[in-house]
Amino acid sequence: MSSSKQPAAPSISRSLATSERPASGAVAMQVRTDQLQLLFRQSFLATFGSVGGALALSWLQRDLGNHSVIAPWLIMLCLAGTIRLALFWAYSRSAPEQRTPARWEGVYWVTLVFIAGTWGIGAFLLMSSSNLLSQVITLFFAVGMAGSAISAYSAYRYMPLIAVGLVLLPTTLWLLAQPGTEQRLLAFTTLAFSAFVVRATRELSGALHSLLRLRRELEIEHRIASNAARTDELTGLNNLRAFKEQADTMFAYTRRYGVPLCALLLDIDHFKQINDTHGHAAGDKVLQAVVQRLKTTLREADLCGRLGGEEFGVLLAGTDMHEAVQIAEKLRLAVQAIEVPVNDTTLHVTISVGVAEADLACTDTATLLAQADAAMYQAKSNGRNRVHSSFAQAPGAMACHQ
Repeated sequence: MSSSKQPAAPSISRSLATSERPASGAVAMQVRTDQLQLLFRQSFLATFGSVGGALALSWLQRDLGNHSVIAPWLIMLCLAGTIRLALFWAYSRSAPEQRTPARWEGVYWVTLVFIAGTWGIGAFLLMSSSNLLSQVITLFFAVGMAGSAISAYSAYRYMPLIAVGLVLLPTTLWLLAQPGTEQRLLAFTTLAFSAFVVRATRELSGALHSLLRLRRELEIEHRIASNAARTDELTGLNNLRAFKEQADTMFAYTRRYGVPLCALLLDIDHFKQINDTHGHAAGDKVLQAVVQRLKTTLREADLCGRLGGEEFGVLLAGTDMHEAVQIAEKLRLAVQAIEVPVNDTTLHVTISVGVAEADLACTDTATLLAQADAAMYQAKSNGRNRVHSSFAQAPGAMACHQ
């Protein structure tokens, strides 16, 4: 048994790689998370833009608007901007698994309403009620801020609409209520622009949502295809290619940390006779029954794969030869107890197992598997349904287990 002080063996599972598609709700949540990430990326500069726009508007209105509003308005905007920047900092410092819509969407909405409402109400209060030029300048800046909201918050459909409404409505509604033709014309022009914003926001947000969903679906399809290329279709185990890749990784790990490593090679006895007598469908049932016993008998960290036909390979990291032989014997007994009903008969299955340990002379997984393969053929030569270990070939060593 390996020492408890040794590093834990890499958890390379022998179970089949999942190829099931996530539920639609899970995909939708992934898309919402992507939208949230896009929102934080797109809207970072909007915080500086809102304060910068207010500074420019205040400077232009210094001789036209209500001077007493400028200082409180800018202070409130700086406060709102500071809160927004603190939110961005907290988001960037959080762990990726914590960047969820449930955690961040609500607080972002609060900062959005605060900063957009402050901007819209402050611009309205700054505007002179008796100076048309002041009104035109204010509305011009408000429309500009509303336009920037389309790109800053387009990841969510309703965020730009709320931002535009909070920025434009105070000034627009006041202009609409005025008796002057010029003021009403400005108000109707702004309302026409708002209608354009609603349509543009719907189309842009819909396109972004579709692109994010398509990206997630393509990732899922790619993962499914990748798993299919590495998984044996009949048994769900690693195929030969995947087994060898993971075996090389496990071998390098055990060499690096001085962890013992053993290999098992299993072969179903008289499998060709089963196919010839009962057909390939019966052979498939036998293979699946054997694999089920492998999955229930082996440990989570053990690596298992179908190497071809009726032959299977197992790598046991953190396991010495004595324990590996015990595991192999446990597997042999588990398979020996299998009963596979086929037509009017019941098939009984046995396996021959070869065991080898990676000693200092073993330089790679190919050498280790070759030693286990030789031991397996020795088990077959000695009568099948038995375990044979590579050290059993040494004089005086225990031979086979039956």
